[in-house]
Amino acid sequence: MAGAVVVGAGPGIGAAVARRFAREGLPVALVARSRRTLGPVAEAVAAGAGVPPGYGALPLVADVTDEEALRSALDAAADRFGVPDAVVYNAALVRADALGELTQSALLDAWAVNVGGALTAAAHLAPAMARRGGGSFLITGGMPEPKAPYVSLSLGKAGVRTLARLLDLEYGPGGVHVATVTVDGVVAPGTDFDPDVIAEHYWRLHTQPRSRWEHDVLFTGAAGTAPRP
Repeated sequence: MAGAVVVGAGPGIGAAVARRFAREGLPVALVARSRRTLGPVAEAVAAGAGVPPGYGALPLVADVTDEEALRSALDAAADRFGVPDAVVYNAALVRADALGELTQSALLDAWAVNVGGALTAAAHLAPAMARRGGGSFLITGGMPEPKAPYVSLSLGKAGVRTLARLLDLEYGPGGVHVATVTVDGVVAPGTDFDPDVIAEHYWRLHTQPRSRWEHDVLFTGAAGTAPRP
């Protein structure tokens, strides 16, 4: 197995998805903005996979808004593990901001994290995945309906859904399963939005046969998950 890449490998969904894929024997490359974030996640992934630290996960520091740094990190992952079987884009800038509150520059900064980094990662890796004949590119979505107190996030998650559709049109014919997991709630361990529960849907999407591909899963709590049309 060539492995998985998790971009936005923070302590919530990113870490849970990395642990879930590692339990299946996939080596995992973890991309986050700081080594302080990556250290505990890499240790948890290695422990969950039953391997020594440094073997089960490759920590890579990159800010998703820095295109050169992100591409370098993705190259490092591919150099170590090969063209990935799965790419999970989980980076997001989550903050409250009302209509007209942000400057255009701040709005573009949020867009760069929520959408731009996903596009960079896809453009860098998906063509090789399609040439190989398959893989999955999964994006963490949210805000299934726009919310006025979260303008930049609402716009970003709408952009993510459009991006996923465009990526499916481009790379789906080559066998790349593009999908989003839209999480409609606050993620926290031990709740209906437990990250380990959410992570199961990423693995399920990754292993779906092509005849049953879903392209957007709406997660509304542990008992309320359904595919979106």
